[in-house]
Amino acid sequence: MADKTIAFASDHAGFELKEALKTYLSEQGYEVLDLGAHSLESVDYPDFGKAMGDAIAEGKANKGILVCGSGIGISIAANRNPAVRAALVQSGLAAKLARQHNDANVISLGARLIGVETAYDCVDAFLATDFEGGRHQRRVDKLSS
Repeated sequence: MADKTIAFASDHAGFELKEALKTYLSEQGYEVLDLGAHSLESVDYPDFGKAMGDAIAEGKANKGILVCGSGIGISIAANRNPAVRAALVQSGLAAKLARQHNDANVISLGARLIGVETAYDCVDAFLATDFEGGRHQRRVDKLSS
């Protein structure tokens, strides 16, 4: 089940984009695990970055999408969990490279910095791209040591 499940987490600033992305992926047959936030009411992004880290570490999902105003704070919070390799992306190419070279299992998006169409491009590239392994595996291994 975790293979087709995408975990989502956002703060209040990322709530609307998170909701749009959930609908977008649900329509493509993905299962959605919504870790919050659940409204526009002000919340603290570290709580939701931690929730993403926990969900990935516990195997509830193999991949995740984070959204906050800039995408920065929530990705820092998620990356505190050694099971997470969250990459802040602002284009489909960045998402593709994050998967190919860094084996990113989470992407982070800035709702105040990119539009919904760009977010769709990022998500599509993230989900369609495999990790290349090879010389990149050695580097990824160093991230958890």
